Amino acid sequence: MSSEHLHRLLEAGRWVWRHARSLIVVLAVLAAFIVGYSLRSGDASGHGEQAGSAAASNEPQWYTCSMHPEVRLPNPDDKCPICFMDLIPVTTPGGTSGDAAGPRQINLSPAVQALIDVQTVPVERRFVDRKVSMVGAVDYDETQLAYITAYVAGRLDRMFVDFTGISVRKGDHLAEMYSPELLVAQQELIQAKRSADRLDENTGRVVRQSAESILAAARERLRLLGLTEEQIASIESADEPAAGEHVTIYSPVGGVVVEKHAKPGSYLAEGEAIYTIADLSRVWVILEVYESDLPWLRYGQDVTFTTEAFGGEAFEGRIVFIDPVFDPRKRTVRVRVNVDNSDGRLRPGMFVRATASAKLADAGRVIVPELAGKWVSPMHPEVVKDEPGECPVCGMDLVKAETLGYSATTVDGATPPLVVPDSAVLRTGQRGVVYVRSDDDTFEGREVELGPRGEGFSIIREGLKEGEHVVVRGNFQIDSALQIQAKPSMMNPGVGDTETGHDHEDEPAMPRVHLHGDAAAPLTQLIQAYHPLAKALAEDDANAARQALEAFAAVLTDAEAHDWPGPVKPLWEEQSPPLNRGVEAMSDAKDLDAMRVGFQPISDALIALMQAIHTDNVGPLYRAHCPMAFDFTGASWLTPEDKILNPYFGASMLRCGTIEETLAPAEGDAHDHE
Repeated sequence: MSSEHLHRLLEAGRWVWRHARSLIVVLAVLAAFIVGYSLRSGDASGHGEQAGSAAASNEPQWYTCSMHPEVRLPNPDDKCPICFMDLIPVTTPGGTSGDAAGPRQINLSPAVQALIDVQTVPVERRFVDRKVSMVGAVDYDETQLAYITAYVAGRLDRMFVDFTGISVRKGDHLAEMYSPELLVAQQELIQAKRSADRLDENTGRVVRQSAESILAAARERLRLLGLTEEQIASIESADEPAAGEHVTIYSPVGGVVVEKHAKPGSYLAEGEAIYTIADLSRVWVILEVYESDLPWLRYGQDVTFTTEAFGGEAFEGRIVFIDPVFDPRKRTVRVRVNVDNSDGRLRPGMFVRATASAKLADAGRVIVPELAGKWVSPMHPEVVKDEPGECPVCGMDLVKAETLGYSATTVDGATPPLVVPDSAVLRTGQRGVVYVRSDDDTFEGREVELGPRGEGFSIIREGLKEGEHVVVRGNFQIDSALQIQAKPSMMNPGVGDTETGHDHEDEPAMPRVHLHGDAAAPLTQLIQAYHPLAKALAEDDANAARQALEAFAAVLTDAEAHDWPGPVKPLWEEQSPPLNRGVEAMSDAKDLDAMRVGFQPISDALIALMQAIHTDNVGPLYRAHCPMAFDFTGASWLTPEDKILNPYFGASMLRCGTIEETLAPAEGDAHDHE
């Protein structure tokens, strides 16, 4: 065994010590490697027997590299062109020819299945529970705000409430204004009252009605100028302008003064604001929801939340509004919740953490049994009736609950969605691969269309049928076996299309959009800020990684606000959410392992962008891949050098991985966008 082989085995051993939970998987892979190497290192007669067998069957025997299964060569004495390791025969773990099954299929004997502990479950229909976590803040209820204005033009002489935050009751006096117009209006009332009193029984009916109309108009004018009924009656009985030239402004509602718009001595025009008063007996909670969680939320849905001020105490509210406009900067949608606050404990500005629970039926409808067959107000979700009618609050017609996105039936009558356990799905980017077992011990890899993800289950929209058996344990080993045979797999979906293992060489490559100048600056800056982050993880330096993450997050914020040109805008909108999720996950991480989990979606998103976009001044850029990261799920990253410095393992397996793609500038393959 060469020194290169010993070096790789030692690196794998170090990885085992750091990831003891994957010991069984690693031992199985190492055993397969040693067996394959033994087959390759056998005596010359062994090769002769293999050659004779291949000649007898009139089929060539192919050889591959245990580290780079996409390589397939006919000569066993060749070396891997990538890592220069010896080649091993292409055979299935069951001992059969790799070509015995279909391009995405593999046959495993019962013994091999027992060795790698293959477990399957049937695809079934069931309701999936999901808890949506959200964050937000308490805010004023806009419908509970009152604006105190000047009823008449004049000078603000006195303010009884002279600072914000004070609580007032309905009817409390707030301010006093001087207005010559008020004096004139009082004199008009006195004159109208005297004229009406001088009339006797001999006065004609028309004259008497006219005098009464003038008196009523004078009273109404004073009422509109802000005087109360008691003040108006006092003026009439005193037969003089009892209110003088000043009018006192009273509060029409109870609440808290949240804004003071004027100061004593100010001259105000009619209708100009003096105070804003908020009734805090009911408040809003404004929550931010990621777009991936939107399928689980509906109007009228109950929400529970907690605040830092009251520990673990749970408050309840109901969703009254889901913003129809998506926030492109935060990549979230605002959701508003109405909350009763009669005890006054919730205060605007408080930070909250909220959750909403839902069951999802077929066709994406949320099941809430208590709303099945009910009629709901489209403006006030707390109004729920058994029969159609009008909302007692706003007078709008009630609508059926199913028109708001709820299932029209209860759990017993709704159609459950098709689901598989999360462990059955191998996820890579937007794709999902599931291995399906047939009765003859054949396992077939199938790409599926994934729906929303529930608690422990994934909804399947296309690709599977109810009753089929899918692999929930051992699927990574099956996928690795397909890679060794150079067949399509999760990590290499296109390999094996030709005998040499080079896939789709004759197909034209998709053109890359060419950005330069100011249009390219945000993406170039992101890549430049990304490299120190990857370097810090490779060096196991948590402090440097956090500093690099802070710089990367600042650049990402600027990129979110950038006006991307037309061809690039949909690409950015697709990759922006995983970038933000990765930054959030790394910010919340407590150790390097958790930071590396958040680093993966950042890397995947930037790789997708750089594969589709050619930018200036980004420098050399390569895509590296480590097949052993995250328990053999594999992970990729970007590097400015064509050498491996693994950010997912650091010093324990610093050189694990290969350079798989050169993301070099491509000239003349797309239109320029300034």
